[in-house]
Amino acid sequence: MDPTVAILILAAGASSRMRGTDKLVQSVGGQPLLRRVAETALATGMPVWVTLPTGAAARWAALAGLGVEIVEVPDAAQGMSRSLVRGVASVIASFNASEAEDAAGLMILPADMPDFTPHALGRMIHAFCSDPRMIWRGGTADGQPGHPAIFPRDLWPALAQVNGDEGGRSVLQANRDRLRLMPLPGAMATCDLDTPEDWAAYRGRPL
Repeated sequence: MDPTVAILILAAGASSRMRGTDKLVQSVGGQPLLRRVAETALATGMPVWVTLPTGAAARWAALAGLGVEIVEVPDAAQGMSRSLVRGVASVIASFNASEAEDAAGLMILPADMPDFTPHALGRMIHAFCSDPRMIWRGGTADGQPGHPAIFPRDLWPALAQVNGDEGGRSVLQANRDRLRLMPLPGAMATCDLDTPEDWAAYRGRPL
């Protein structure tokens, strides 16, 4: 049996740079961005967790009917680390409870990046499964690092202890010797939509 790569979508941010609108429920291809990302993750065949802040009704509604595990983050305002810590803890608890030995990796997938495809994520998962001691990180063809990143299971406890307003940056820096960069098509590894200007530029191009 091939090892499992759990996918954790971080979607508990405040969209503070959107000046009053929620970037994760903006429409991309006729559906909320958050749902698009979740469906892309599910299409890999891997289990998916999504972190959400308390009270974000529109985000919860965007995931209605999808087979994802939702992790509520009541302290999301304290920074991105809270979303990561609570999400990783939920993944660890789930695999420990099932006594699953085939869980080898954890993909950290941002929720505000619209261009990922099941094929691209699947390529990363395949690469990780072929060398599961390494951290596999998406990037551009010219070597610019981006997202997502897949972490081996021995690094999950470190991810569950990060602090402040960061994702897994400190864990990546502490394990640079284990990092492998995988070029992904176009700008999908770096295209995130944080501001109204980002959205206007993105919608100005063909989808």
